[in-house]
Amino acid sequence: MQTLPGELARSALDAAPDALVIIDAAGVVCFANRQASALFGYGHEQLVGQAVERLLPERFRRRHVADRQGYFVAPRLRPMGVGLPLFAQRSDGSEFPVEISLSPVEGADRPLVAAAIRDVSERKRVEAELTAARESAEQARAAADRLREVADESRQSADRANQAKSRFLATASHDLRQPLQTLALLNGALRRMVVGTDAAEVLAQQEHAVGTMSRLLNALLDISKLESGAVKPEPRDFRIAGLLDAIRRDFGPLAAAKGLDLRVEASQEAVHSDPAMAEQILKNLVSNAVKYTRKGQVTVRSRRAGDRLRIEVADTGVGIPAAQLAYIYDEFYQVGVPANSIRDGYGLGLSIVQRLVKLLNAQLEAVSEVGQGSTFALLLPLAHAATGDLAPGEGAVAAAAARPAGAEVLLVEDDASVRHATSMLLRVEGYRVTAVASLAEAQSTVAQRTPRLLVTDYHLGNGELGTEVIAALRARLGPLLKVVLLTGDTSGAIREMHSDPNLRILSKPVNAEELLRLLQDLLEG
Repeated sequence: MQTLPGELARSALDAAPDALVIIDAAGVVCFANRQASALFGYGHEQLVGQAVERLLPERFRRRHVADRQGYFVAPRLRPMGVGLPLFAQRSDGSEFPVEISLSPVEGADRPLVAAAIRDVSERKRVEAELTAARESAEQARAAADRLREVADESRQSADRANQAKSRFLATASHDLRQPLQTLALLNGALRRMVVGTDAAEVLAQQEHAVGTMSRLLNALLDISKLESGAVKPEPRDFRIAGLLDAIRRDFGPLAAAKGLDLRVEASQEAVHSDPAMAEQILKNLVSNAVKYTRKGQVTVRSRRAGDRLRIEVADTGVGIPAAQLAYIYDEFYQVGVPANSIRDGYGLGLSIVQRLVKLLNAQLEAVSEVGQGSTFALLLPLAHAATGDLAPGEGAVAAAAARPAGAEVLLVEDDASVRHATSMLLRVEGYRVTAVASLAEAQSTVAQRTPRLLVTDYHLGNGELGTEVIAALRARLGPLLKVVLLTGDTSGAIREMHSDPNLRILSKPVNAEELLRLLQDLLEG
């Protein structure tokens, strides 16, 4: 590949939308683009050759030197200071909040790092306005008897702010989903290829980081979808035994690792509700119980309460002060966690729970005592049908352990990076993969070979849909072609496809282990 001339390279970097500085291991600025000069108020000559700590407030400089030295020991592409407030300082001494992405650069004679810097003052201002709008609405509701007209106006203002937030979340989540999916799939492939202990530890840490990002993104997506009205409950009669088994399986090892006793009492009761939503509610409650319990036990039990089933999640954890109970359902609120501190989670679980409970027209009760623990109770209507009429053991399908024996997979994905990462993961696992980008390429492929499995994205290029790919290939190969559909869509058309026994739907961002489990499940079905 031909190297860009120096002037052309500088012009390209100057055209970047964000401020960009490149520093060496000693912290000296080797390059600063035009946006960096404008953002910090220095001339180009004033930046190059200076210590990068000059761009930080005085109180952060000493710590930054140690952090910078630590980064050069193991440089990698990552955001700087995840979970911490970051500030920069202009030439006039004024401070402003920033987000910084770090990327190692191979210099001609020494290692370098490029730092992309974005001023987030405007976003912080909008967040502050959203918080102020919500607080204003709460104050107005407290004085509703005296100032009803003012309260109504404040509620409308808060609703508009929430809608704006939902639109922002939906847009941001879409932009993050594809690169996050690529990272997760590549990590899954590398973990199957690497044998060295040190490398395996690095990949395990990377998997943890990607998993944390995925959980936050999924939580933001859940809230965005719930607020937009895109998610509709599909209630039916079902036994809770399968749901309880899933809780025991998913949280038993986590509780045991903390030295906790997880007790999930068996039950053959049946309820009338949306099983997926009910499972999500209870798993969020159990997750919180395990997180906030240092010793003792977490108990999941159920009993009839009139025409409803009361499913309780009780713990012996830290408890919640009475004054804070009213706020536990607020986004990003965590009991006993000061603002801007290191967080275990993001305080979104109960906010999602509250929205799901409202969608189900269910009831959620909470009682707590500091130092004694908390009990959350979900009340669901009993099943309409007799219990004996229901199929036993509904719930999540256990992961299959067997490996594929060179099964032929056709992958349809228009995003090149995701297509490559998915192909690599499947090949490492033992599948034979043909990867294409469009419906036409898929049809051309099946004219020459017959895949056992089809993996397709839902939204493809040029307005094509994965459902069109499925229909076209099944018309040629037969209706029993087994399919995994990858999607972030929650439309009615997608939900109706869940009844197809030869199709599995996997929500983005895709988890590598879950994708492989679904493929194996289809092969064995």
